[in-house]
Amino acid sequence: MNKPMNKLERTLEEKVDSLYLRNAQKNLNVIGRMLVDGREMSMWDHDTSTLPRGARKLRKKARDFARREIRPRAAEADLDPYSFDHKSLIKAAAKDGLMSLMFVPPFGRANTRAYFKNAAYQIAVVAEELSTEDGGLALMLMAHNLGVVPLLLSGSIGTITRHFLPHYIKSSWLGSSDVMAFAITEPGAGSDVEDPEGGAQAKLVTVAKKVKGGYVINGSKVFISGGGIADKVTVYAKLEGEDLDSWTCFIVEKGMKGFSAGRKEKKMGQRASDASELNFDNVFVPNKNIVGKLRSGWANNANVLNYSRPGVAAMALGQARGAFERSLEYCRTNRLGNKRLIDYREVQMELADMIMSICSARSTVWYSVSSFRCYQSLSSAAKVHASDTAFKVTNQAMELMGDAGYIQSYGVERAMRDSRLTQIYEGTNQMNRLAIMEHQWHQEFNKGAINI
Repeated sequence: MNKPMNKLERTLEEKVDSLYLRNAQKNLNVIGRMLVDGREMSMWDHDTSTLPRGARKLRKKARDFARREIRPRAAEADLDPYSFDHKSLIKAAAKDGLMSLMFVPPFGRANTRAYFKNAAYQIAVVAEELSTEDGGLALMLMAHNLGVVPLLLSGSIGTITRHFLPHYIKSSWLGSSDVMAFAITEPGAGSDVEDPEGGAQAKLVTVAKKVKGGYVINGSKVFISGGGIADKVTVYAKLEGEDLDSWTCFIVEKGMKGFSAGRKEKKMGQRASDASELNFDNVFVPNKNIVGKLRSGWANNANVLNYSRPGVAAMALGQARGAFERSLEYCRTNRLGNKRLIDYREVQMELADMIMSICSARSTVWYSVSSFRCYQSLSSAAKVHASDTAFKVTNQAMELMGDAGYIQSYGVERAMRDSRLTQIYEGTNQMNRLAIMEHQWHQEFNKGAINI
């Protein structure tokens, strides 16, 4: 039991309290008081209040879904991902409209105002909330959008009406658990296919050969998120006898003869979402399954990454926030000596540093989706900054919690493992730095250079 405060201590506490701005503002004149935001609210509530109305509602819905559906499944899915019932979670997300945010009603469930701010805007808002509870389950749900977006960004009316809209109607209004995956990475070409210079030298094995009525695809893809559970996959293959500039996107469907999922990788983090090898053994793909134009795959893929990198950044942000929230709760409820951990100045400094890092990352993410089209430099910058921040913050959380941070039940060690992967996929952070250089080379870095 705490000792009652003596009169001197009580007086000091009252003096300190009177100096807080929320109380001291009463000494200002009327206009001065109007210029003080004395509301007491959490950072989450404050940030949410800055969003458009539809996005505010969606953020709350995503947080409620994450706490209701993901939180109770997270530990089980991380420990035993291969027997986890992924379909029930996907179906629940589809019913809540979280799997059809890449288009507006009546086909999808995106808020119209927020959508026309930027198509990836609401994806970023939802991805953060889902990842706050578990990075792997968030990836399992969000990877579906990565598989779908090449159809939309192809700009092909035929592709959109034949494949994109029917799929979205099923997901949005029927709660279908059908998902798509996105396949670019090959055994001998990982980040090579995300950089022009590397791409020109990439050793590609997935080849499409022209035959009557379509193409026959041979080769393989690796590390495909959700590849083992996908019903359809957007696959990029070069045309026979040509190089990467002939890359074309095809829709390959489960059940097509010669198409199979192979090895599932055993990962350090984001374990609940499988990373599978996909094999193509004389897989016939009809012409109607070509996404957009022939040889448009490289440009389509590059633009897909521009839209998906803010989503990855938001997932990293969510993992950082989840670790922070768990460590904060630990510091509020655990004691060292006769004080709570949070009552120590050193702990307060560390928590404040984590808040600053998270706020900085969120600002970068939301800024990257602030204009109608995603901008390569900003998308890459958001992805790098948020993922590096996530790895830093999750480690800070573990240090604050001591040995408790290593215990699986708290979920902080899982967030640290999950955050490491965000620095690798969607182009390693090194490749994303090069993407910034490439995009700004003529206008920023090499401006005024004399070519000899």
